[in-house]
Amino acid sequence: MRLDKFICDCTGLTRSQAGKLIRQALVLIDGQPCKQPATQLKPEQQVELDGEVLALTGPRYFVMHKPTGYVCSTDDPDHNTVFVLMDEPRLDKLHTVGRLDLDTTGLLLITDDGQWSHKISSPKHECAKTYRAWLADPVDDSAIRLFAEGVMLRGEKHPTKAAQLEIVSPHECLLTIHEGRYHQVKRMFAAIGNKVEKLHREKIGDFVLDANSLAEGEYRVLTEAEVAAFVG
Repeated sequence: MRLDKFICDCTGLTRSQAGKLIRQALVLIDGQPCKQPATQLKPEQQVELDGEVLALTGPRYFVMHKPTGYVCSTDDPDHNTVFVLMDEPRLDKLHTVGRLDLDTTGLLLITDDGQWSHKISSPKHECAKTYRAWLADPVDDSAIRLFAEGVMLRGEKHPTKAAQLEIVSPHECLLTIHEGRYHQVKRMFAAIGNKVEKLHREKIGDFVLDANSLAEGEYRVLTEAEVAAFVG
């Protein structure tokens, strides 16, 4: 890896900023100043910047209890993004695993590991996602069968994959889907003549959001076991 790229990845500096520091002899390789940004580093070499040893951190994995009013993107001209809720270096390297709508709350995974997020969000892996939905009108028991068989969404060519619906009360349901189409939960209920008034994601795979330990707007690092369980 080039020296300037290594410094960028470790610190979040731009390539030009890293190059300037290198040319000013502020960067040491194995204790010796190096002024060439394009220097190729060997794995065993130690790099110091202003007396601090630099090291690449491994992939990062977080779980957030997303509040309403935030979008799942890195930049939005009209709304705050979920990343303003995080105090982490190199936020620009992170991305959300799938997206929750502006007004949807609940379980949100965030990482800089593209392969890990793809295994969770890709439809071919059919990772289950469970939502709690509050509806405008009472839900009839017939919806359980309709969702299990798959429903046609407006503008789509193929019905949804089989989904599991549990009616908690006339206006409250738990819906588990195995794909992630645009606004899918809201569109599924619209397809049977109902409207979602409030939506909250509670579960992805076997991981359940614990609202008692993670309040809206809070996040934490996932444990190694939790990370492995999502793709295991």
